[in-house]
Amino acid sequence: MAGATSYIALLRAVNVGGTGKLPMADLRKLAEEAGFGNVQTYIASGNLLFTSDLTETQVKKQLENALKAYAGKPIEVIVRTAEEMRAVELANPFKTAAYNRIGVLFLDHPMPRDTTKKAKGVKNEEIEVGKREVYVHYPDGMGRSKLRIPAEEYGTTRNLNTVSRLAGLASGR
Repeated sequence: MAGATSYIALLRAVNVGGTGKLPMADLRKLAEEAGFGNVQTYIASGNLLFTSDLTETQVKKQLENALKAYAGKPIEVIVRTAEEMRAVELANPFKTAAYNRIGVLFLDHPMPRDTTKKAKGVKNEEIEVGKREVYVHYPDGMGRSKLRIPAEEYGTTRNLNTVSRLAGLASGR
């Protein structure tokens, strides 16, 4: 795997709220059996780091197929390279906010610019659309927010602390 790309896969609806239980040891084993190298998980919420010679699309398909065979149902995966994950961190539009108060909704496709207008339950949250991400500043914390963004059903959210940590772990591969 010399010259392989360093990837981060974010699994959707895994180990969150008691649904979609997937032990991280099983996730690592699935990734290794799929032929990925340097496999590592980060916290028990569906964050997988690995290297591969495959393209992003191929990696996504291979991982989703392995997860479906394991779980008996589809598990969606969002994939970014180490460089893309670092770029997501650096593009954070809320420069003065604490990283644990910023959520990044990862998606497979660019979002329309009017995404912010379609949000429901907005109190004092701030929303900005990125390339294939939606950034949300939660001044009162994510747990207290009633904010709902329609695109959430197609993506997965990580706080900016996790994004930063994943970018750092992936870049050292």
